[in-house]
Amino acid sequence: MALPRTVLVKQHLTDRRIGDIPAEVQKQLSGSGLGAKLAPGSRIAVGVGSRGISNIAMIVRAVVDYWKSRGMQPFIFPAMGSHGAATAEGQADVLAHYGIHEATMGVPVVSDLGVVSVGKTDDGIEAFMDQNAFESDGVMLIGRVKWHTDFAGKIESGLYKMMAIGLGKFAGAQNYHTHAYKKGLDHVIRAVGRQVLSSGKILGGLAILEDAHHNTGLLEVVPVANMEAREEELLALAKSWMSHVPFDLDILILDEIGKNISGAGMDTKVVNRSVQGGYNPWPNTPHFQRVFVRDVSDNTYGNAVGLGLADVINSRMLPKIDWKPTRINSLTASTPAAIKVPVNFASDTECIESMMPTVGKHDLSEVTVGRIRNTLELGLVELSENLLPLIAGRADLELLTAPAPMDLDAEGNFRSKLSVAHQESGEALAKH
Repeated sequence: MALPRTVLVKQHLTDRRIGDIPAEVQKQLSGSGLGAKLAPGSRIAVGVGSRGISNIAMIVRAVVDYWKSRGMQPFIFPAMGSHGAATAEGQADVLAHYGIHEATMGVPVVSDLGVVSVGKTDDGIEAFMDQNAFESDGVMLIGRVKWHTDFAGKIESGLYKMMAIGLGKFAGAQNYHTHAYKKGLDHVIRAVGRQVLSSGKILGGLAILEDAHHNTGLLEVVPVANMEAREEELLALAKSWMSHVPFDLDILILDEIGKNISGAGMDTKVVNRSVQGGYNPWPNTPHFQRVFVRDVSDNTYGNAVGLGLADVINSRMLPKIDWKPTRINSLTASTPAAIKVPVNFASDTECIESMMPTVGKHDLSEVTVGRIRNTLELGLVELSENLLPLIAGRADLELLTAPAPMDLDAEGNFRSKLSVAHQESGEALAKH
């Protein structure tokens, strides 16, 4: 079967990166009034989650340095539900892999699964908080505001979700996802978030927004008084920055998935899949008939949640999967479909060839194919030659290379993952 020739395309996405991140953190906190009523020496619990947020170690260090400069005693704690295999050691290890540990931060990282109840919501959902955080003099959260992989609403992933599932640890995550099965995650996040705020322990949060290049594009301290309303506004802004694969495709190839990339391993609103197994559920998003995943990210440390969203995978992935954290994470979120093992083959060539006849086209030369590194990195896309007329009609797309056979090794696998190196190579070729 003849595989399509492909071209390398650059998407021109707006670069909103902040030049001096520590200075911006200091500016935001200095003007916020957070902790103004706390006496010097107060213990400040700084909650940090498990997502692969750009510059997260630099941001967290700037936050703890601010509190130390005010005479406070900050400490860091993992604000995670079932991540890190739902163990205290595993959650501390997740942070350490991001460069967040006592040696780099200059403050203790206190990881414990113990929680305390902070009461029940109006409809009977018991809310929990990390015990060490609750026993501190005040809690500050650091979280990225973005769209959620499981649902659509005015508040999705961000500080409110962190107050619920993150602060609630494993016990809270299990409880909330069970309630969400009938009440919806949007409702549970808001209700539990409000209940946690009523405890009086939350000082506020530092909201992080990332641009389409996965750069830190905005840092904003959000006080408790208007957290819910402001998070809605920040989510709308984050969504307006979102990038997509440029076209509908018959086959979308992902070089890697992982928890460091998305809570669902791959961003469901980029690949247009549901964590419950549905195809193309999200409106105003390109449609894909088949999704092929080549590998798991090195930085997911064996957690292969999102595996089940693919139609086919390279079998090289299977020995890399650590099933304990993968199962715990998926089952806690009530998404068993997200870890089903798809059909798999020993080479990328076999994976593509197996899918080409399944997309409803008798003439396989008409099958459209696209390849990205992962759902966070969409600036560089490899596209099949038959998409050239559509590429030519888009001012935001720059053709970097002439059509050429897919860059496969003797075993039928792509030689490497799409990267900046590929882009630089393509740009050099385009100049000659």
